[in-house]
Amino acid sequence: MQIVDLRSALEFLRSIPGQLVSTREPVDPVAELAGVYKLVGAGTPLAPPTRIGPAMLFENVKGYDMPVVVGVLASRERTALLMNSRIDRLPFDLLEALNHPCPPVMVASAPCQEVVIRPPFDLRRLIPAPTNTLRDAGPYFNMGLLRAEDPETGESDVTIHRLCVQGPDRLSVYFVPGRHIDQFRIKAEKMGRALPVSISMGLDPAIYLAACFEPPTTPLGFDELTIAGGLRRRPVELADCVSVAAKAIARAEIVLEGEILAGERIREDAQTGTGYAMPEFPGYLGKAQADLPVIRVTAVTHRRNPILQTIVGPAEEHTNLVGIPTEASILRLVENSMPGRLANVYCHSSGGGKYLAILQFRKRQASDEGRQRQAAITAFAAFPELKHVVLVDEDVNIFDTNDVLWAMTTRYQGDASTAFIPGVRCHPLDPSQSPDFSPFLRAEGTSCKTIFDCTVPYDMKERFRRAEFLSVDLARFLPDRS
Repeated sequence: MQIVDLRSALEFLRSIPGQLVSTREPVDPVAELAGVYKLVGAGTPLAPPTRIGPAMLFENVKGYDMPVVVGVLASRERTALLMNSRIDRLPFDLLEALNHPCPPVMVASAPCQEVVIRPPFDLRRLIPAPTNTLRDAGPYFNMGLLRAEDPETGESDVTIHRLCVQGPDRLSVYFVPGRHIDQFRIKAEKMGRALPVSISMGLDPAIYLAACFEPPTTPLGFDELTIAGGLRRRPVELADCVSVAAKAIARAEIVLEGEILAGERIREDAQTGTGYAMPEFPGYLGKAQADLPVIRVTAVTHRRNPILQTIVGPAEEHTNLVGIPTEASILRLVENSMPGRLANVYCHSSGGGKYLAILQFRKRQASDEGRQRQAAITAFAAFPELKHVVLVDEDVNIFDTNDVLWAMTTRYQGDASTAFIPGVRCHPLDPSQSPDFSPFLRAEGTSCKTIFDCTVPYDMKERFRRAEFLSVDLARFLPDRS
């Protein structure tokens, strides 16, 4: 079926056994909702017990009339289904969309503006923003797609950032240094101006996936919504906001309109004083940031009977959101430098989609020996936040961790098969990249990037041929098994 928004995506998932479950049991948005989904389907890197399971719709959230859905993209299989793709083809399909972009279009009538709420209002009473743990800084909107425009050039960007509800009409926003909307904010602040923004929540999954591309694949000024249009082969629809000079996703469930205030800052845990933000993709509680920009919400618009979409963890859903676009970026750069050698890439969930990539490399001739490590170096260039690369041969299933560990056990020697790149800037949320952890790190935020070369030397390939079994038609023996 045609997926155009969150509602049609959920209708599609309902038609496939095991992909969506609903509950009418009352659930508290403070820690309980996240605690339930941790067990149902959140996945790694949350601490066990957890698993990859169905998306889940909570129909009865205590204190609210609005249901909450979580885990729409918390399974690579489900993500592939929603993109009309396959598990192993997802990054290739994103590349195809990147190469055939479809620009967004403006519409005069938007479903996201069926209901318009103007001040005064209290976000904490309107929308059931979940709190993942009891130590969180507060409730968060963490599937809010920010859209803003460069105050000088008019170029636009869309990005997902963590948004903590700080008051009736105030949100804090955390930008990892270098993010494009933060560059827009800095420009506006230097001009003494607020930056108008929209925050669209509850979207076609293709929009979320496309929005998670990063430089160098999508440089400053690149509109990731064109990739979402390429994925669906139709343009994303935008609508003018009702209270600020910004544009929102027309088919969003909920839109928060507002502006990032010039010069106003807030401590992330100002409401609770816990010292923590929320669980971050490495699997640990993130530290509360001391000095964050503030968004003043000027209007709330939504569809009739809106559904709030959120993420728990982040865990497997975060991996898919950021990891699959990263896979496409790595494939693109390596293919450009050594065509036909890189068979596939998987950004493993244990690295949160950012820290760990498994590269499946083809050695076609003797002169390809060593090029696998060049591919790993290219991957680091494609995605600077990447920390570890595991290289395997094309007979290894990169989506099967047992198979990858088998390759590491039988095709790897630590002293000969490991390459270190020390003192490189990585991602600030890795708790191990500190001089306290390793005296070889000169400053916080730097890492030793590592290549684990688990490929067989080309001249020894015959000695590492896997046992070959007879191909059989399993349906003859187990007719009920697909």
